[in-house]
Amino acid sequence: MAQLTDDCFAFSGPLLPLSEMERLIGERVTPVAETERVPLRGARGRVTAVDVKAPVDLPPFDNSAVDGYAVRHADLRADADSKLAIAGRLTAGAPADIALKPGQAVRIFTGAAMPAGADTVFMQEDVTVEGDHVIVPKGLQLGANRRLAGEDVPAGQMALPAGTVLEPQHIALAAALGIADIEVRRRLQVAIFSTGDEVVEPGSPRGGAAIYDANRYLLSELLERLGAVVTDLGILADDPETLARALAKAAAWHDLVITSGGVSTGEADHVRGAVESIGSLVFWRVAIKPGRPVAMGVIRAAPRKDHAAHSGAAFVGLPGNPVAVFVTFVRVVKPLLRRLSGARPQSLLPLPVRAAFAYRKKKDRREYVRVALRRAADGELEAVKHPQDGAGILTSLTETDGLLEFPEDVTAIEPGARVGFLSYAALTG
Repeated sequence: MAQLTDDCFAFSGPLLPLSEMERLIGERVTPVAETERVPLRGARGRVTAVDVKAPVDLPPFDNSAVDGYAVRHADLRADADSKLAIAGRLTAGAPADIALKPGQAVRIFTGAAMPAGADTVFMQEDVTVEGDHVIVPKGLQLGANRRLAGEDVPAGQMALPAGTVLEPQHIALAAALGIADIEVRRRLQVAIFSTGDEVVEPGSPRGGAAIYDANRYLLSELLERLGAVVTDLGILADDPETLARALAKAAAWHDLVITSGGVSTGEADHVRGAVESIGSLVFWRVAIKPGRPVAMGVIRAAPRKDHAAHSGAAFVGLPGNPVAVFVTFVRVVKPLLRRLSGARPQSLLPLPVRAAFAYRKKKDRREYVRVALRRAADGELEAVKHPQDGAGILTSLTETDGLLEFPEDVTAIEPGARVGFLSYAALTG
């Protein structure tokens, strides 16, 4: 399980900036130590545990990049076309058992190994064939259309650094290097539950003052997309003792426990007290909107029936409103999840777009505004703000394309300003 200490996130200020949160996570959270070897098929989303170096050159031999004719560049005339004798034919996979002599060319196909002595390839559409000779034009550079052995990855060079989250392109690279299985860190075990006497399960009877729980479904999908194994613990009532018992039990079997609701300062918000009774809540307000009442800490584990020793789990308490849950997950939980899983930090690079609206915000707070993109008459991409700002408006997520990120030092945005756009695909992937 994850090895955490009570002060691993420690922060002394009243409102934690996002950059400081990311620094604390990077410096003080240790990834899970357990690893396993998995076959390439099914490895997508796993995190490499060690550096993977190329066991062979990629490509493993010099080969042709096109269908055409392999020649010796030294045989070519600089001032006119050259006429060369066709000495043979090489297809992909065939042994390159032809040694090219001066004045000769070999018919070659894409992927075929270069014959000995050849160093340049003419494309077939650029030459003229006359019987058993080929006429090639002047001006082609030495080495044209030839792929060199190891030009992609030389043998012994780093191919996949430790901490790589394996996507299809990484798996393809490993396969091209002849690697059949790969050492990865084990999957994170994450427990989730919602809190609140007003929250009920979809499909069950709903009283007049109750709402259906969307947050666990949102969190489960987001976590599974990031490769975690999710345990859904359901909905817990607003009772401090019940919450404390459930948190301690979950901490015994999981690396991370996530709750939604109950971390604000209201009289019925009991999660904060429950966490402090069995662990430590080291910060509970982040300089972010929506989602300021987000908490992070460490929970001591309840004794396990198998007597296995386990110190505890990381804890994140998210707000109750679903839009705030989404924003705080992608900007607070995701960096923690990546660190616990051993993945390298992810740099979010906002796409510059043009604002089609005016906006005012407080200084020293990172704000995220839900927007849809449209193509303006002049061809520019414009961001259009959703008409409803509320953190409980789920359609503000389903009817938009992503978030505009307004940095802490910005207080006003005018129409036409360049702003940073983060797509939902980039935030959740």
